[in-house]
Amino acid sequence: MHHLFLGLDPQNLGGSPFVPASKGPLNIKARDLNLRMNGAAYIHALPLIAGYVGADNVALLIAEEPHKKEKLGLYIDIGTNGEVDLGNKEGINCTSCATGPALEGAQIAFGMRAAPGAIEKVEIDPETLDPTFKIIGQEEWYPEKIDTPARGICGSGIIDVVAQMYKAGIIDQSGRFDKNRENPRVRQGRTNRMEYVLAWASETGQKRDVVINQQDIRSVQLAKAALFVGAEILLEQRRVQLPEFIVLAGAFGNFINRESALALGMFPPCKPEDIYSVGNAAGDGARLALLDREKRNEALQVAREVRFVETARDESFQARFIEALAFPQNIRKMY
Repeated sequence: MHHLFLGLDPQNLGGSPFVPASKGPLNIKARDLNLRMNGAAYIHALPLIAGYVGADNVALLIAEEPHKKEKLGLYIDIGTNGEVDLGNKEGINCTSCATGPALEGAQIAFGMRAAPGAIEKVEIDPETLDPTFKIIGQEEWYPEKIDTPARGICGSGIIDVVAQMYKAGIIDQSGRFDKNRENPRVRQGRTNRMEYVLAWASETGQKRDVVINQQDIRSVQLAKAALFVGAEILLEQRRVQLPEFIVLAGAFGNFINRESALALGMFPPCKPEDIYSVGNAAGDGARLALLDREKRNEALQVAREVRFVETARDESFQARFIEALAFPQNIRKMY
């Protein structure tokens, strides 16, 4: 996006070693970018760290300032591409994880963005397998009240429902459905995929059941495995087993259920009270850079000193990734 916005050739980003056309900070006249504003104004682009660790990650770092902290923190910004930073005042290591868009609601059968009508929180009764859920735009949980029909499910809801399905025994540790569960909510769908009915048609605004199918589960597994292995490799680079705290950035990180994410193995084990959501940290960093020239200098210094780790080049990556697809065995202890 950085290259496309600035008119730089992104061709080299399409193949290894993913070298950007320009990594340094840039000041460009607004008129040269055809922006509808004062043409003499400058647009400042923060520096990049690597091909897929861009200016947004640098903005996060100058906002959260791990390079000024004693404690070793893991900073995760989850999107279609996930950036992971591990660091403190002794240095910062970072990597990029191809999480895919599943955690943002895309590539999920009934996935949608976090908007009114999206299921954002889920609980499942392990005996009856009946769910209760919270819909964006409605204060109370269904089935207590349903003023806003369920249209689909957003990222935070997807994490909740998959964790709850595992806890209730609807899916096993490998992510496969238990075909022996005799319950109307666990069924074979029209495409011959097993699915769980989260909301019946009468409860939705689409006149059809909202379901979570086997492919949805797989998409979540691929995304969470990429994040976990990326963080694990960074920890090994620093020769430590666990971070002292975890920071979740972005809209997804702001609303995610920490216990559900831990239960699925999205990132290394950490006490829920040591996991913090900071919202749009990249946006915070961008505002700081806009208002403070020293922050721009700090961004350049941080970008130069961060040690980028290409996880795909790690010989053990593929084996680690396959192993991380499974859900943790001790899920019930996490609830």
